[in-house]
Amino acid sequence: MEIVTESAFAKINLTLDVGQKRPDGYHSIKSIMQTISLRDDVDVNIDTQSPWQLHCYREVIDETNPAQPAVELCTEGFPQNEQNLAWKAAEVFYERTGLEKPGLEIFINKRIPMQAGLAGGSADAAAVLRALNRHYGNPLSTPALCELGAQLGSDVPFCVLCGTALVEGRGELLTKLPDAPEMFLVVCKPDFSVSTPELFRKLDEAVVEKRPDHKQMMSNLQKGDLLGIGGSLCNVFEPVVMQEHFPINYIRSMMYTYGAYGAQMTGSGSAVFGIYDSFEYATVACTMLKEEYPEVFLAKTV
Repeated sequence: MEIVTESAFAKINLTLDVGQKRPDGYHSIKSIMQTISLRDDVDVNIDTQSPWQLHCYREVIDETNPAQPAVELCTEGFPQNEQNLAWKAAEVFYERTGLEKPGLEIFINKRIPMQAGLAGGSADAAAVLRALNRHYGNPLSTPALCELGAQLGSDVPFCVLCGTALVEGRGELLTKLPDAPEMFLVVCKPDFSVSTPELFRKLDEAVVEKRPDHKQMMSNLQKGDLLGIGGSLCNVFEPVVMQEHFPINYIRSMMYTYGAYGAQMTGSGSAVFGIYDSFEYATVACTMLKEEYPEVFLAKTV
C-alpha cells in the first residue's frame, strides 16, 4: 500500500478570449493562465484491497463552543463516486496505460471554491493523474498526461502542466511561458455562480468591445512589470457577467481601493482576483473583503 500526495492548485485567467462556435459545438479559447497557491490536497491510496472509494470534503470550523472549536468535514455538494472528475481521471489513466487496476481510495480536501472559474475540479483530476503517474515510475510524459487530461475537461491539461502558459483550442494546445514574477493575490468568490453554457450563449449574441492583447501580457510578464500586468488583464466574459451581477464590479473596486495593480473575474466566474506587490496590502484587502464575503483567500503565484 502506498499513499501518494499531490497539491491541486487553482488557476486564474490573466487573459481570456473566446472565438466563434466551432462545428463540433465547442468554442475556441485563447488565454494566458497562471497557477496560484490556493489549492486542494489530494491523497491517493493505491493497492488497497477494497473497491474504489472517493472522499471529497471541506473542513468547516464549528465555533459553537469558542473555547474548543471543532473541525467538521462537510461533503455537501461534492460527488463521492464516479461522477467526480478525479475518479474519472483515475479511470482514463488505467485505460491509457493498460496497467492492472488495483484497489484505490482517493481523499480530496477542498479549499478551492466550486463554480468559481478557478478550475477546482480540473485541478483535482490533474493531481490524480500526476499522482498515479509518479507511483508507476512516470510511464507517461507530461505532454501525454496533458493529452489524457483533455479527455476530461478543457482546464485539465493546464492543471497538469501548472505554472504560466498560453492555452488555446479547447484547452489542449499549451505553450509553456517563462514563470510569472511573484505576485500576491486576493481571490474573492461572491455568493452566486454563473452557468458557463448560458454565458457562452450570451457572449455569442453580444458585441465584444475589448479583447485581450496576449502579446502585451506576455511582454509584461517577462519584464516582471506588475503595473503592466494589471493593465493588460482582460476577460471577455467579465462585461457580460457584470450586466447582471453588480458584485463583480464592487469587488474589483474594493480591490483597487486597497492597492491592487489590477483586478478581474477569472474564467466564466464568479471569483474575482486582485494583484498586489506586497503581502501587507493584500492582507488588508483580504481583511476588508471578508467583512462582506465569506470566501476570500490570500494567495501568490506558483
